[in-house]
Amino acid sequence: MASEKIIIITAPSGAGKTTIVRKLLSEMPELAFSISAATRSARENEVHGRDYYFLSLEEFHNRIDEGAFAEYEMVYAGKYYGTLKSELERIWANGQYPLVDIDVKGALSIQEKYHGKALTIFIQPPSLEALRIRLGERGTETQASLEERLGKARYELSFAHEFDHIVVNDELDKAYAGVKALVKDFLGRP
Repeated sequence: MASEKIIIITAPSGAGKTTIVRKLLSEMPELAFSISAATRSARENEVHGRDYYFLSLEEFHNRIDEGAFAEYEMVYAGKYYGTLKSELERIWANGQYPLVDIDVKGALSIQEKYHGKALTIFIQPPSLEALRIRLGERGTETQASLEERLGKARYELSFAHEFDHIVVNDELDKAYAGVKALVKDFLGRP
């Protein structure tokens, strides 16, 4: 059984977090992706128990009442997301370390609860303008949703100093190497 250490990676949307997380998971078998619970519906290619644990609002509230979450929050109106304690325990029991890919507030909440056992890394875009360009290049944003994401990014960036480490993703390979070195050091790996 792995020690109860947790790796938490967060970033504003478009900062490159998902790419870095996927690469870490593919290169470090001692890490396992912590699957979050959500009250939203599954998207077309998403699978319950692989992408998220999709729960009804009632199920989610029952789990809150049972104290089943390491952290949770209402991210959008009526849409809850959270990290189940049972998910962390499943990964530890499997001899691995949970890699938690969540938003800033959730990350700070887990950091507080698992103080000393958690490594928190904030992936920061080189600038808001660079983030605007990246989000625009995705081709998935309307002007209104782009402005909403940039507003949320400004807010999230104001919390960066509360994390153990800030890694600026100006160049993906360099940012990834920095994150991987931090994770290996935290786990005591060569």
